[in-house]
Amino acid sequence: MAKPSEEWLTQANYDMDTAAYMFKGGRYMYTVFMCHLSIEKGLKGRYTEKLGKEPPKTHNLLYLIEKMKLRLPGDLHDFIATLNRVSVPTRYPDDLRRILKDYDKKKTKEVLDQSKKVLQWLSAK
Repeated sequence: MAKPSEEWLTQANYDMDTAAYMFKGGRYMYTVFMCHLSIEKGLKGRYTEKLGKEPPKTHNLLYLIEKMKLRLPGDLHDFIATLNRVSVPTRYPDDLRRILKDYDKKKTKEVLDQSKKVLQWLSAK
């Protein structure tokens, strides 16, 4: 049985809170990871609501958007494309030191702030 869209969004918000908690603790790689997971669940909530069926088991945010024919504002769509691309290295880093260097406090804060905007947009739909 498919999770109701509200459950997906509840989990998306919980994961966003976790991302903020990771950020406060200086765990920037995990902040990015949790931002991706939060947006993924938010999209799956919209998918369930819009299409009335269980979303596919995928981590590809752009695929979910495409399947729903969802029209996001340009800046949010561009951000999701970037988040989609950077999530793999945070899941399976080849070089931990490099990924930690790539996601410093400033860059990670930008990811967190943009992710919150996306989740708010998805929740308002």
